[in-house]
Amino acid sequence: MAENPKITKGRVRRSAKLGSVLGSQGAKYAGTKATNLVRGGDSGQEKLDERHAETAMKMVEALGQMKGAAMKIGQFASFIDTDFIPEEYRETYQEQLSKLRTDAPSMPWHEVVEVLDEEYDGAPLDSMFAWIEEKAVAAASIGQVHRAELLDGRIVAVKIQYPGVAEALEADLKNAGMLVRLAKVMAPGLDAKEVVKELRERVLEELDYEYEAQNQRSFSRAYRGHPFIFVPDVITRLSRRRVLVTEFVEGVGFDEVKKMSQEKRSRFGEIIFRGSFGSIYHLQHFNADPHPGNYILMEDGRVAFLDFGMTKKVDREQIELEQRAVDAAVRDDAEGLRRALHDLGFIKKPSKLDAQHLMDHVKAIGGWYMEDREIEINSKVVMKMIEVTHDPRSEYFDLMRRESIPADELMGRRMEVGVLAVLGQLRAKRNWFKIMSEWVYADKPATELGKLEWEYFEDRGIMQVPGIAAQRD
Repeated sequence: MAENPKITKGRVRRSAKLGSVLGSQGAKYAGTKATNLVRGGDSGQEKLDERHAETAMKMVEALGQMKGAAMKIGQFASFIDTDFIPEEYRETYQEQLSKLRTDAPSMPWHEVVEVLDEEYDGAPLDSMFAWIEEKAVAAASIGQVHRAELLDGRIVAVKIQYPGVAEALEADLKNAGMLVRLAKVMAPGLDAKEVVKELRERVLEELDYEYEAQNQRSFSRAYRGHPFIFVPDVITRLSRRRVLVTEFVEGVGFDEVKKMSQEKRSRFGEIIFRGSFGSIYHLQHFNADPHPGNYILMEDGRVAFLDFGMTKKVDREQIELEQRAVDAAVRDDAEGLRRALHDLGFIKKPSKLDAQHLMDHVKAIGGWYMEDREIEINSKVVMKMIEVTHDPRSEYFDLMRRESIPADELMGRRMEVGVLAVLGQLRAKRNWFKIMSEWVYADKPATELGKLEWEYFEDRGIMQVPGIAAQRD
């Protein structure tokens, strides 16, 4: 993992850095493409191939160095198959962008250790840690992780916030125009303005690691002893606003899981699905930031869930309304679906919308867990979902203009898109409807993992928001 220089902080300097990489690389690509059209032949194609690879690497290098909100957009694009480049080059871009989640450049130890010194009020590190590795084992958009050993022998992960990242984030968030431009380049299948809006509203929360520690403690307690989900414990006495110390997790990362057999990938995907959606119904609390880098396959088959900087609690009434909406869609009750979406706040004037057209739109978005059959989630499924929710060329664009995402639903929709994108990278295959029916209708567990999970929650006296009573054909 390469080390990163100091973070560029000023708004003008960060704008210039972003503009330089996007503008110069785009111009080089365009020039090469034009030359290729004139010359033709294998040599021209080789030049074009080289230019695509160079463009991808330059983008990743710039975003990795900048950290902050700019890097977050690159990470988001890294696990959604986009269509902004020719199909034959997508793998090149995906390979490079994936480095933002698995091998992002870290900052030198002599810079991040200053954060430890400030957060621990100058106390010597050897009074808290037997040792701490100076080389980071992981780096992300806001902080990097170092492996360490406590004085009692426990191995821990020490997440340290980058010095200067708060100022960098503030500069990025003030620079909405450049972020919109970046979002359009990196993930054109997404609504750029919505991506930036989401960053503005949520990303500053992630700067407070004490907030994240509180969330993680809650999930760790809920899943302690769970048969296939593991959430590391927080070492509270050593955690601070810019330092988070947790149990260290050994295991296999997402990119290695992607190389495994269909069944192993599908099992991994089912666990992510159950951990993400199931926590809504069992805990009334969910992690709103699904990300391939946040899951580790442990040696015993459990999946570790990491990073709880962005979570949301949900009340029973909202969950019951969600159940009603899914049930109406499953039963092809167009009028019932229109009423449920109105009650949830998605549509203001239901009489103005054609109920069947609305039904078709909902099925296009969530059909993967509303159809009673095995479905393999692949890039086509993911891109279709993005198309029918964001693309002006979609046959449902008239509905998009009239629909709105209420504040209470925004993070849930983010989670749903993120989980689908992760499952698409895994090409996971399950009858997702059968699993969803466990939560919507309180049906009996549909899989072996389901049986284990329900036994776990029953033993702990934790049930779910009651499934609705409904007759299905």
